[in-house]
Amino acid sequence: MVKSKIEWTESTWNPITGCTKISSGCKFCYAEIMAKRLKAMGQIKYQNGFKLTLHPETLNEPYNWKKPKVIFVNSMSDLFHKDVPIEYIQQIFSVMNDNPQHVFQILTKRADVLHYYDMEGWLNWTHNIWMGVTVEDYSVIKRIDFLRQTGAKVKFLSCEPLLTNLPNLNFKNIDWVIVGGESGRTPRPMKEEWVLNIQQQCKNQSTAFYFKQWGGTNKKKNGRLLKGKIYDEMPHLI
Repeated sequence: MVKSKIEWTESTWNPITGCTKISSGCKFCYAEIMAKRLKAMGQIKYQNGFKLTLHPETLNEPYNWKKPKVIFVNSMSDLFHKDVPIEYIQQIFSVMNDNPQHVFQILTKRADVLHYYDMEGWLNWTHNIWMGVTVEDYSVIKRIDFLRQTGAKVKFLSCEPLLTNLPNLNFKNIDWVIVGGESGRTPRPMKEEWVLNIQQQCKNQSTAFYFKQWGGTNKKKNGRLLKGKIYDEMPHLI
């Protein structure tokens, strides 16, 4: 477990590292940049750089965490990457099932794989597993429907990096929406009206809204105030 600087979680747990790009949100992947940096620093876990790598030696870690935590699972990968064996995914789920004192947050861009595995009955959802999908633009809006049909107890969207306006979203059975702008050396711009549009849709549909950041080349300076207010709503812990 590593303490995280990501605003909506507390720590990260990476039983998998590495990934491949599948949509526009992947263009400036922070995890890829970080993996290359960690490899250059000589970190054993990242000796393969950003090549998909399983780390079964990490599976026992959650059993040793004494205090309840909110954990982002696979911040450096995608649990539902097509090359991750379903048996390994089930092992990860088993660990999460066995540790109900922690909240485990999973985020994927491969909602179709998630949906298929869930429809096959291969995933055991307990109350402490939050499942999310990334929705960066309208071309991937179908990810929401795939997520909605799963048995996850808490379902959320990450609209980060938000690359376009997203009107007329359906948040039925969606508990939480995170919005954020892209950061890094060459971030793509995010308009305030896009953020306000989603915030209003969340309000209208009684969905928790979390504004993570404006992003940009200096995300710390740009902050996370939206019309002078911090939006850090969370789904109810069930």
